[in-house]
Amino acid sequence: MKKNKEHIISRIEPGSIAEELELSPGDVLVSVNGQRVEDIFDYHYFINEEYLEILIRKPDGEEWELEIEKEYEDDLGIEFENGLMDEYRSCRNKCMFCFIDQLPGGMRDTLYFKDDDSRLSFLQGNYVTLTNMSHEDAERIIRYHLSPINISFHTTNRELRCKMLNNRFAGEALDKVEQFYKAGITMNGQIVLCKGINDGEELERTIEALAKYLPHLQSLSVVPVGLTDYREGLYPLEPFTREDAQQVLRQLHTWQNRLFEEHKTHFVHAGDEWYLLAGEELPKEESYDGYLQLENGVGMVRLLHEELKNELACCSGDDRSRKVTIATGTLAAPILMKEAEQIRRKYPNVEIQIFPVKNDFFGRSITVAGLLTGQDLKKQLSGHALGEELLLTEHMMKSGERIFLDDMTVEELSRALQVPVIIVESDGKALLEAVLGD
Repeated sequence: MKKNKEHIISRIEPGSIAEELELSPGDVLVSVNGQRVEDIFDYHYFINEEYLEILIRKPDGEEWELEIEKEYEDDLGIEFENGLMDEYRSCRNKCMFCFIDQLPGGMRDTLYFKDDDSRLSFLQGNYVTLTNMSHEDAERIIRYHLSPINISFHTTNRELRCKMLNNRFAGEALDKVEQFYKAGITMNGQIVLCKGINDGEELERTIEALAKYLPHLQSLSVVPVGLTDYREGLYPLEPFTREDAQQVLRQLHTWQNRLFEEHKTHFVHAGDEWYLLAGEELPKEESYDGYLQLENGVGMVRLLHEELKNELACCSGDDRSRKVTIATGTLAAPILMKEAEQIRRKYPNVEIQIFPVKNDFFGRSITVAGLLTGQDLKKQLSGHALGEELLLTEHMMKSGERIFLDDMTVEELSRALQVPVIIVESDGKALLEAVLGD
C-alpha cells in the first residue's frame, strides 16, 4: 500500500494569512476543501478560491480545521519542506548534448541528477522535453491553465528529435505542444544547437514550424551546445567557430525581421554567447521583447549594460579611491572591461581590474562565468594583487548557497586568496554598489 505523502510546512511568510492563523513550521497540511493535495499543481489550483477550508495537523497530532476568506488569487504564505510536494522526476532521455553526462566524476551527487519535471518548468522556469510528461500531467496543465511551460524543442523533425534525445518517444511527445496551443497555454521554447545536427536547414525548418504556434509560444531561444573535456564515449560533437556563430546570427536576424513585420514580435532570440563568439554588437534592448529568456542567457549582457547606464546617469560621481578585481569567464571579460570604463568615467580613481579565468576544471572550451569553479579561481588568482575585494557573479554559486560547483566555499576561497570575496547579484545596480563599496 502506497504511503500518503506528508506536506510539512518549512516556513511561514511574515504578515501572511498563515501567520494570522498561527500556523508554524513543522505543521502538516492535510487537505484543502476536503481534497488531498498530491503536489504543487493541486495546491496552487485549490487555494485560488475566495473561501477555503484547510485541515492542519500539528506536531503533537492535534488537528485544526480552519476556515479562510480571502481574495481569489491571494497566497496563504506557506512554504513546504519539499517544494514540489512530491518526488522529483528524473529524465529518461540520453541526449547527445546533455551537460550532466559531460561532468567529471567525484562531484556532489545532486549535480548528477537529471530533472525533466514539468512542475519545475512552472515553478522555477526549467526547460522540459515533454518526453517525461504523462498524459495526465498534460491534462492537468490544461485544466489548471498553468503557464508558462518552458519546452526544449531542439528540432521539430521527429526522427531527428528521437536521435538527439535518444528516446523513441521524443517525436510523438511534440503532440502535447499542439494540445497546449489549442488550450491557450503560454509557452517558451529553446533549441540547443549542435553543429552539423540541427543547424542550417534543420534550424530553418524548426523555426518555421514553431512560429505557427505564435502567440501562445511567445519566445524561442537558440543557444550553442556546451562541450566539456569529459566526452569520452559520447556522441562526437564539434564546437562552433567564429564563422559558424556569424552564420547563425545572420539566419536568426532574418527570421526576427520577418516575424516582427508579421507579428510585431522578434520571437526567436540568440543566446548572448553567439554575439560574443562572433565578435558582433549585441542587439538593442527593444529586440529582446521584454527579456523573456534571461535565465537562458538571452539578453543578460544587454540588460546589465542598460541597468548600469541608468544607475550611472543618476550619479554625480566623486573622487573616491578604491581598487577591486572582478573575476569572470573568458567570454564575458571583454564586455565587463567596457562596463568598467563606464564606471571610471564618473569615478576616475576607482580601479577595476577584470580578470578572465580559464576553465581548467571542465575544459577550455567552457568560457562562461557560471561554470567556473573555486579551484580554478584559487589557482589562477593566487599571487595577484586583487585590491580591496574580489567580486564574483552569483551565477557561480549553487542556488541559495555560498558554494562553487566543486564544493569549495566562498569563505575557503577568501582565506586562500587573503581577500574579501563579494558575491554580486546579476544586475547593474548591484554591480555598481559592489564596485564602489556602497
